Amino acid sequence: MNRLARAAALLFAVVLLASCGARSTTTTPAGHTGHTGHAAKATVAAAPLRAGERFLNLTMAEPYTPNPPNGGTDDYRCFLIDPKLAGKVFLTGAQFQPQNLDLVHHAIFFRIDPEHAAKAREIDQRTPGQGWTCFGDDGVGDSSWVAHWAPGTSETLLDPKYGYELPPGSRLVMQVHYNLLGVEGKPGTDRSGIRLRVTDQTLRPLETALFQAPVELPCTSKESGPLCDRAAAVKDVGARFGEELKDQVAILTKYCGPVKPGPTQHCDMPVEGTATVHAMAGHMHLLGRAIKVELNPGTPKARTLLDVPEYNFDDQSLRVLPKPVTVSKGDVVRVTCTHDAGLRAQLPQLQKLPPRYVVWGDGTSDEMCLGIAIVTPGAA
Repeated sequence: MNRLARAAALLFAVVLLASCGARSTTTTPAGHTGHTGHAAKATVAAAPLRAGERFLNLTMAEPYTPNPPNGGTDDYRCFLIDPKLAGKVFLTGAQFQPQNLDLVHHAIFFRIDPEHAAKAREIDQRTPGQGWTCFGDDGVGDSSWVAHWAPGTSETLLDPKYGYELPPGSRLVMQVHYNLLGVEGKPGTDRSGIRLRVTDQTLRPLETALFQAPVELPCTSKESGPLCDRAAAVKDVGARFGEELKDQVAILTKYCGPVKPGPTQHCDMPVEGTATVHAMAGHMHLLGRAIKVELNPGTPKARTLLDVPEYNFDDQSLRVLPKPVTVSKGDVVRVTCTHDAGLRAQLPQLQKLPPRYVVWGDGTSDEMCLGIAIVTPGAA
């Protein structure tokens, strides 16, 4: 999967970045409901297996000690996992099992088709230690997002006639965002895993579509410093996560419209083909206040796909739509996010960091505006 291109690319003309993650805090500022501890929610009992389903438990080969590059506090690490599939199965549910919640703050699972498995193995073998650094995406390309976890996320079951196709010989890449901000002393290790719910039955295939909007959040009137300059902040993001991240900021600006600094930003994305939306989730970081995803806003066909007026970082669960919604070529999807730079002074994890003009970035002190949609190609 290309960092600046596709998820369900035949369905949506979108700019995407398949990453997420930040660190929750144990203190909730006044007037902000969004950042409490989530360790108590780590273990959730599985729903009973449905007809034809079975569980497949996978884990990392060995414990991993996070080591953030470039002097940062964020380590995005990709681990290659072989589910040893002798035949084609469909993935109907997934429950990530984070082993160290002090460190783990998101995980995304990408399917690598058999013809690209050798490339993934080569990347893994040439990189010292377990796995490889993978800010933004899986670092392999030609992959598909099939599952994810963020605080508050558990297994979400759709109608059992839908699933993500996993061909025989395919691999999974588990991207984990480790964040060390607020971790005192040695960070410890992690050996997370996932429980897959699979079936040998042939189902209608699912895809994951991502909708992005830019983030252009200036420092507050009470803040000052070198990184309150936008150009300096963008340069800093590039230094921490690579030049591609700077390109991402520029592409979002070009795609979504001229930069207009402020707490609320949105982006309109045209639909390029027919698809059916089954579930939605929204993702921002610690400065997030609200996120909304709309279909054809301002028209007689307008409807809301996702509305989270009080964003809670610790509840990023998928919301299953009351009824699947079909979108068609010519429709427009708008994602809108509101962030609050004033929260930086209230959140213990951010208080010690220098104030910054916040743009799209992979780290806890950066931000995102991302709508995640679970779709099937074609009409319902």
